[in-house]
Amino acid sequence: MIDKRGNFGKVKAPTKTHTKEAPNMIHQHELKAEDIHAYTLRTLKEHLDLEANGYCCTTDMLFDILIKASAECSSLEATCADLEQVADSNTVREYVNKALPITQLREQEEQANQALASCIPETMVRKGVEIAIDFHDEPFYGKQENTRAVTCGGQAKKGTSHFVRIATAYVIWRQVRLTLAVHYVLPDEEALEVLKILLKRLKNLDFEAKVLYLDKGFAATPIVDYLTTEHQPAIIANPIRGKEGGTRALCRGRSSYTTSYTFTNGTQATLAMKASLVPDKTGKRRRKWLAFIVILLDWSVDKVFEEYRRRFGVECSYRLLRRVRATTTSRNPALRFFLLSIGLILTNVWVFLRWEFARLIAFGPRRVDEARFRLHRFGRLLIRSIEQLYGTVTAIPTHKSPQSVIY
Repeated sequence: MIDKRGNFGKVKAPTKTHTKEAPNMIHQHELKAEDIHAYTLRTLKEHLDLEANGYCCTTDMLFDILIKASAECSSLEATCADLEQVADSNTVREYVNKALPITQLREQEEQANQALASCIPETMVRKGVEIAIDFHDEPFYGKQENTRAVTCGGQAKKGTSHFVRIATAYVIWRQVRLTLAVHYVLPDEEALEVLKILLKRLKNLDFEAKVLYLDKGFAATPIVDYLTTEHQPAIIANPIRGKEGGTRALCRGRSSYTTSYTFTNGTQATLAMKASLVPDKTGKRRRKWLAFIVILLDWSVDKVFEEYRRRFGVECSYRLLRRVRATTTSRNPALRFFLLSIGLILTNVWVFLRWEFARLIAFGPRRVDEARFRLHRFGRLLIRSIEQLYGTVTAIPTHKSPQSVIY
């Protein structure tokens, strides 16, 4: 090698850097649409009590219509009209409503829980995991007293103050976020009773929560007392109440802090008050206070806030649920509960299949290649498999020849 002065010098050998690289592996197998459809159909048939033995409507056809309607976020009517070789929508609705009497709501809930539990990976750790519990409301517009008896009242939203309400327990572990249990909430049930039912279900599945993350719907003193007695660490979102007193009186200053607070019934709890800056409608950043009830945890306010943000995986699961949930105008609340459960089951099936078949080939702990198998692709593959089985309507009858207008 010649230097700047024109002299010859020794050539330095390039240094070798020893870096671990994942092998460029060529996948030898494929997860096909019919495989995804077969596993989804088997999961539903093994756990949900829905049968049809007619000459034009079978059990597989019923579940396929429900799967396609959920994957497309459409109704049973629209799905039956789109498929060529299926029974009439009135026949399908008759079978479904017959299998879902409102008097057997708890039996239907148990079947849904068994289907959800069947999607838990065998390698999932069950001790010391983080679990979130939340409520979810679905608007209900029925007027009959017997159907409204199983709906819960609440603040008016989407044109109604009556809702079909479910509560779910949701595990957060690596890239696996599964709904472990669902409970159909009736209007006479208290939040503490709902919490005990979900925790009992988790115990039956051998899950132990390191930390519970609860929605503001569980911010009640009986729940604080119960979790403290059970020595269960938890973080509960606490709504800011009062005009000048109550928890609003704690929204003072410019910095976050923790404090001891005594509720009206004498229950004492530790509150973490987080001061955040949020832009308003004009774009100006204004201070917004967030309150969290901290039970048996010695965490800073920032850690409480950051860890609780992970709880919004629950909200993420509900966003996913909206993408795989069939719509209906039925006045049967049991059907609405049923369609919500199918959406949760489909989401669990997708998470399980992604964990098993979309593994990222790399060094380190097991990870998922999320871009390879997203929820949208899962839904599209299900739809294509079902459409291939039953065919689709590709034409409509008309009184006029398209040749005279289009060509």
